[in-house]
Amino acid sequence: MSRRFEIPEPAARTAHRQAGLLSARQCDDLGVSRQVRRRLVEQLRWQHPGRGVYDIDPVPIEHRRREDFHDHVRRRRTWLALLLYGPQAVATGTCALVLHDVDGLPVDFVAEVALPGGTDRANRCGVAVRQYEPFPMVLIGDRPVARLDHAVAQALPRLPRENMLAVLDGVARRSADREGVLPAIHELVRGRPGAAAVHEVFGLVDRRAESPAESFARLSCIDNGVLPDDIQVRFSVDGKIVARVDLVWWLPDGRWLVVEIDGVGPHSSPSALVHDSPRQNQLLASGRVVLLRFKPSDSRRPGGIGAAVAAVLRKHRWRPGQDVARDQVVELGLRGAESASITRLRTSAAADRCTTA
Repeated sequence: MSRRFEIPEPAARTAHRQAGLLSARQCDDLGVSRQVRRRLVEQLRWQHPGRGVYDIDPVPIEHRRREDFHDHVRRRRTWLALLLYGPQAVATGTCALVLHDVDGLPVDFVAEVALPGGTDRANRCGVAVRQYEPFPMVLIGDRPVARLDHAVAQALPRLPRENMLAVLDGVARRSADREGVLPAIHELVRGRPGAAAVHEVFGLVDRRAESPAESFARLSCIDNGVLPDDIQVRFSVDGKIVARVDLVWWLPDGRWLVVEIDGVGPHSSPSALVHDSPRQNQLLASGRVVLLRFKPSDSRRPGGIGAAVAAVLRKHRWRPGQDVARDQVVELGLRGAESASITRLRTSAAADRCTTA
């Protein structure tokens, strides 16, 4: 009986770094011969997704069960493109953003690489081979990758609008200590095919957004005519911070509509969800908060999260364009209620004056 093949440890480490993929050249260098590879594919223990590329996981990609499934799919698509075209292939566009660990990317995208002498064309396994003007590159591991600002500019015109915003929110968040990053990316986008659809999104960026799902929800609200009055607002009771919430609107009766996106970012772990219950109770017990909770998947419903929020705001006669101090701490205790009552009276008086005039 022949001994069962075990992948050499160096090959296993390389495959792990490359989303489970190995090139034929890497296999040769790491001790997995062509004969062994052919036998593994015939026995359905390895897959052969493209010429010169092997997947050491026999389970089809769509049937894999893992917590990081979407990230795994993106990384596998990226590495398949790079390995198909060899060491000279440079990760560009969305592929480069995957390797830069940028948030907010779609799972389904056209993988792009640049090659010397390449032209814009679809090629093996649907990979787009591009020839760009010279652009700065960095090494991630041993692979050349378009520098982050150029990668964003390359990718944006080809992304769905909600992913444009999520990517820009994420880039703004990770470069919060550097001024001028977004304007520089905006300049790099100008003149590219499809750039016209990107310009409006730059004006919606907010580096305080904590997850792509939150960016998607905010864009849905904007598209439904209910731009949040503020995001990432802290609420206190008698001077003690009890919660920081995703999206808020100030209602005419002095209460706040609060929208929370569950299952992502700070709300994703089991311990965080347990912690959310008492903080939610404190918000509601104040009598000054109307709370709506959504799942990220709710963004895919007709009208998205924004349509549901807009319906609630219409019921409460909310008005857009209110003067709400950004980054304020909202006091929900007795002092906050008194302050809200005074502000509500002032707002009503101002509205009456405008009506009289």
